[in-house]
Amino acid sequence: MEQGQDREQLSPGHRGVVTFVSGPVVKAEPARAFSMNETVEVGPERLTGEVIGLEGDTAIIQVYEDTTGLRPGTEVKGLGMPLFVELGPGLISNIFDGIERPLSILRERWGDFIRRGHIGTALSRDSLWHFKPVATTGQTVSGGHVLGEVEEFEGLIHRIMVPPGLNGKLVQLVPEGEYTLEDTIAVIESPVQGRQEIRLFHRWPVRLPRPYASRLTPAVPLITGQRVIDTLFPIVKGGTAAIPGGFGAGKTVIQHQLAKWADAEIIIYIGCGERGNEMTDVLRDFPKLMDPRTNRPLIERTVLIANTSDMPVAAREASIYTGITIAEYFRDQGYDVALMADSTSRWAEALREISGRLEEMPAEEGFPAYLASRLAAFYERAGQVVTLNGLTGSVSLIGTVSPPGGDFSEPVTMHTKRFIQCFWALDKELASARYFPAINYLQSYSGYEERVASWWQENTGPEWKQMRTRVLEILQEDARLQNIVKLLGEEALPDEQRLILEGARLIKDDFLQQNAFDPVDTYASPQKQFLLLKVILHFIDRLKDVVESRIPLFRAMELPVVTEIHQLKYQYRGDDAQPFLEIMARIDEQIGKLLRRHHE
Repeated sequence: MEQGQDREQLSPGHRGVVTFVSGPVVKAEPARAFSMNETVEVGPERLTGEVIGLEGDTAIIQVYEDTTGLRPGTEVKGLGMPLFVELGPGLISNIFDGIERPLSILRERWGDFIRRGHIGTALSRDSLWHFKPVATTGQTVSGGHVLGEVEEFEGLIHRIMVPPGLNGKLVQLVPEGEYTLEDTIAVIESPVQGRQEIRLFHRWPVRLPRPYASRLTPAVPLITGQRVIDTLFPIVKGGTAAIPGGFGAGKTVIQHQLAKWADAEIIIYIGCGERGNEMTDVLRDFPKLMDPRTNRPLIERTVLIANTSDMPVAAREASIYTGITIAEYFRDQGYDVALMADSTSRWAEALREISGRLEEMPAEEGFPAYLASRLAAFYERAGQVVTLNGLTGSVSLIGTVSPPGGDFSEPVTMHTKRFIQCFWALDKELASARYFPAINYLQSYSGYEERVASWWQENTGPEWKQMRTRVLEILQEDARLQNIVKLLGEEALPDEQRLILEGARLIKDDFLQQNAFDPVDTYASPQKQFLLLKVILHFIDRLKDVVESRIPLFRAMELPVVTEIHQLKYQYRGDDAQPFLEIMARIDEQIGKLLRRHHE
């Protein structure tokens, strides 16, 4: 079947009729014609829906398309299987909506607007893929076992696995060659399951987590290249993080930076309920971006899911599950996957709207009582695991939260904090001052700093943990002194306290602040972060010598080396430590001259 055509027939033929319509919520009878979580087609246009409740003889259906014009008496047809995604070659570099419709193909066939009922197959049935078998006929295989490989892009191997739940003897495996997704590439026989044909793709229910062998305790950081995150509030591969912030605080910009620079092998970006112009920027930028590790287009390891605010609200609720299921699929192939969900607040609002249509009892601010359990179930699908085939893979979840008015006490933010380990709180005042990333270092935290300390000390320097602790102490003391400065002015403070202010200013302006548009500063390697921080802390140490010698602090801040420190992050990438060591030597030289002149 050609990609973009209507959904293939999957239905065993059971049917019902619509009795009630309220926005995306439809009721149908008789209930015995359907099962819980079953995918259905509603009306002559075959609108996609999902059974979300069974009450008496009534089935409650959530429709993922516009229900305008739908009326009682319309036929509802069950497909006999839950809402699923297709998993196989062709996912990478593709753009889908919340229910895995291929947007680029739909646009080619029907124009700029998605028409109702035009579902289409997610993965092309016409494309040929070069399959290279790695298994051996006659061996016993089970779910997760790798049968062969397909190289989707240069350096990206797509491992074709036995779908979870299948096992038996491999009685047939095709030779190396070109195959479509519909071609049978292997046959498994089992006394219990009988003869099972394996293709290059398979389907998986989006609401069912994919199985794995065991869960690991992650200890390797997910390097993002953003200094405030990597050094102060690190996340691990397989970790969870939330980025809360009000409108204009920079959530989407940070998500874009993380998607561009995080050292995950696969990126899943979900635009869930965001404005269309923001998703347009993503869709335009990603194909042009080059992967710094491979010098190839970044889109070649990215899956984009676009479900903007003007799309049906029910599909917004499904987009999160579509994205995490695709992420788990690549995790099972042994890859480190980073999933960016922008934003979970829009997803929660979709839950609230559907809950209101169902006339359920509301909880805080109208959100359904099961909001916390849905958030927990989503974030629990992150982690680093040993897969069914013995490989190690991970899914890191990074979700933004959009609390109204920047109020972090609202339900979505508060419930999210219960289930994540990294909290990167955005500050609207910092963003208004053009300070990016606008992460408030007093409200943010990470529960992974102890886990990643060994990695940082081995790969950068043994002082990393002490340096990080010292930076946080300086910033906290600076925050305390700022209250005094607001009342009395900075000039009223003694030089011992002004030293704290100057040191914090250097840390904030020359280390934490980062220019996403500067070709050098947009990404900072772990080595550069360590060296840059070492230079700044060394200068602060030498300032102590100046203050202790009763030399006015402003004289030290007028030294030429201060300008060099300001420019350091823009000039060097950190792959060579020599420029940083030379600046530290010049700090000692110029401070030494200042001290000698004073003593003379």
